[in-house]
Amino acid sequence: MMNIAKEHKVNEQIRVRQIRLIGAEGEQVGIIDTRDAMQMAREAGMDLVMVSPQAVPPVCRLLDYGRFRYEQQQNEKENRKRARAQEVKAIKFRVKIDDHDFNTKTGHVRRFLEEGHKVKVTIMFRGRERTHPELGERILVRVAETLADIGAPESNPSMMGMDMNMIMTPKAAPAPRKERPASEEAGAAPEAEAAPAPAASA
Repeated sequence: MMNIAKEHKVNEQIRVRQIRLIGAEGEQVGIIDTRDAMQMAREAGMDLVMVSPQAVPPVCRLLDYGRFRYEQQQNEKENRKRARAQEVKAIKFRVKIDDHDFNTKTGHVRRFLEEGHKVKVTIMFRGRERTHPELGERILVRVAETLADIGAPESNPSMMGMDMNMIMTPKAAPAPRKERPASEEAGAAPEAEAAPAPAASA
């Protein structure tokens, strides 16, 4: 027996006397007794599924519930995937960062951009470093230039408390290059050399 989702009453779980029935093709059948709708579902080899329990009378539909649940799960999975892709990642840099750490952290930002995420790049100031915001801006400019092939700043750097932030957003992937025929790539074939004109007779 199939697993029945808690949010839908199906077949014998539907206890009301009458329902408003929608057919398998989305057509309005009208208000009928639940037992008649159950009989229709059995004859069609389908399930009777309550899709709107709050309505008066409740709305039910004839459908293949196993397929319906599968499609719902696929949609939910796709929605979760899209939500993850839109997640904003965060990478923090210090003002006095050495080249090795800079390259490592910039590599993380690159990976997130390649995966389609936006990335918040944060410069953390300590103590008196706060009085030299240009040092943070210099690092952010360097990050943007290093990743210019794959991302771009969404806006200018901005201060928030002791931090300076910049959002990097992934660039759209370039359209695939159309392959041109070999004859076009090489240019038109050279025309055959014209034969010399015959000498004029005396």
